[in-house]
Amino acid sequence: MEPILKIDRLKTSFMTSNGEVQAVRGVSFSVHKGEILGIVGESGSGKSVTSMSILRLLADTARIKEGTIIFDGQDLTKLSKKAIRKIRGEKISMIFQDPMSSLNPLIPVGKQVLEMIKEHHPERTKEALKKEVLELFAKVRIPEPEKRIHAYPHEFSGGMRQRAMIAMALANKPELLIADEPTTALDVTIQDQILCQLRELEKEYGTSIIFITHDLGVVAELCDRVIVMYGGLIMEEGLIDDIFEEPSHPYTMGLLASIPDLHQDKSQRLAPIPGSPPDMTNPPPGCPFAPRCPYARRICKDKLPEFVECGQKHQSRCFLLYPDAPADEHNPFCGRGRKAAEEAEG
Repeated sequence: MEPILKIDRLKTSFMTSNGEVQAVRGVSFSVHKGEILGIVGESGSGKSVTSMSILRLLADTARIKEGTIIFDGQDLTKLSKKAIRKIRGEKISMIFQDPMSSLNPLIPVGKQVLEMIKEHHPERTKEALKKEVLELFAKVRIPEPEKRIHAYPHEFSGGMRQRAMIAMALANKPELLIADEPTTALDVTIQDQILCQLRELEKEYGTSIIFITHDLGVVAELCDRVIVMYGGLIMEEGLIDDIFEEPSHPYTMGLLASIPDLHQDKSQRLAPIPGSPPDMTNPPPGCPFAPRCPYARRICKDKLPEFVECGQKHQSRCFLLYPDAPADEHNPFCGRGRKAAEEAEG
């Protein structure tokens, strides 16, 4: 099946007084119809900048320097502002990270959702638009839609504001929905409800979803496939089961090791990833995770590795997975790439 979105070697930078911040440094991936793709990584890894690049919602200081973003046969990086505006909200929608700052505090929430529909369907009557908004509010389980349609954002709870953002994003039944950490500020009960709603809406409309988060637990609950980003690059990509059961990159392993386990000994401490993310004004020539990696070799700091196939639809960017990587009994990670290659040949 042809992907609904295909990104190839995307590079996005910010021009600042301290120099060029290379936020995204050559990202390539695709999204298929009806798929929920998770993008994970710590702050500064390039997740949100990648999503903002798709819709061209970048700051004035940002530049898409290279790469293509193909959607419906069009390269979004080449479209005019007027053309990309027609795609935003109708074919591609976005749920932003902070619903309080994303909603206008001076306009009733219902009117904001109504304007989203009216922008792309000006021929519809006011009564028809109001009916659609009420249906959307009911769809995302906002209680008392007839009353809430006239309420202002400050009269909504955090969970209800996020539901209103979902209603706005789904107003025109988009082909692709980008959710940028939509559950970060919510408690676990509301978070679970939001995730269930996204899954239900994906099944009902067949909408493809890009779900951006730093929470691997949320990814396990919702996504079909996962991309792990670090230092503006994709470190590992694979199906959800492969990433959680057989992680192949030390960074992915570190993220998984830092998740609390309900069955672990209470006296056992979590294993954080030591060190800090790289300075993206001067990114390292090699693997960006090398300074923090317990398995790093000299070549890791000098040269950026290419992707290695670790299984079906599973690839990782690490020298320790190269077929000629020598086995090391003290390093259980070394040699996995050679073993995988031998199994593939056999």
